[in-house]
Amino acid sequence: QVQLVESGGGLVQAGDSLRLSCVASGRTFSRYAMGWFRQAPGKEREFVAAISWSTYYADSVKGRFTISRDNAKNTVSLQMNSLKPEDTAVYYCAAQYYNRDYARMSDYVSWGQGTQVTVSS
Repeated sequence: QVQLVESGGGLVQAGDSLRLSCVASGRTFSRYAMGWFRQAPGKEREFVAAISWSTYYADSVKGRFTISRDNAKNTVSLQMNSLKPEDTAVYYCAAQYYNRDYARMSDYVSWGQGTQVTVSS
C-alpha cells in the first residue's frame, strides 16, 4: 500500500484559492484511484472529490474544486477556488483500488494525516 502525505493547507479569506497536494510513496501510485475527503469540526468525514477512470465531485464543491494527478510525480492535487467558510475542514487524501465506490470511505486502503484548511468570512 502507498503512504500519503498532504500539504498546502492554510488560512485564507472567503473567495480565495488554495491548492492541496498529496504525495504518495512507492512505485505503484498509478494503480490507485485517489480521493479527497474532509472533516469539519463536530461533523463526520465527507467525500469531496475523486479521480479514477473519471473525476467525481461532491455537489457542494462542483464547479469550484478540481482534482488532478501526475503519476510521474506520484502526486494528486486539489485546486480549490472561490473558497467559502463552510469549506473549513481538515482535508485528507486517500487511495483505493480501481472499480470501487469512490465516495465510500471504507473502500479506501490508505489515508494521509490531513491538512487544515480554514476559510475566514
